[in-house]
Amino acid sequence: MVTVPKPFPTEFRRDVIAVARRKEAPLSQIARDFGVSESCLHRWLKVADVDEGVRPGITQAEAAEIRELKKRNRLLEQENEVLRRAAIYLGQGLNPK
Repeated sequence: MVTVPKPFPTEFRRDVIAVARRKEAPLSQIARDFGVSESCLHRWLKVADVDEGVRPGITQAEAAEIRELKKRNRLLEQENEVLRRAAIYLGQGLNPK
């Protein structure tokens, strides 16, 4: 069974990003000091740059909205399929003459 680590609190990430942006130490040292992987810290910096408009891309808010819309779309498609099948089933008893 694969376990997914718990996400770090937003405030913690914000603090780590602020320290990393000061460039007072190498990113590898900052990551080690805060107990995160260097790749994780790079990702946090990239996401922060996108969210702040420094780098092009989809912000976290936009990504969350897209996920919700996709989930809603799947639900609507399932509901539509149920209604389609119900219409076919109910329509079988009708014999127009």
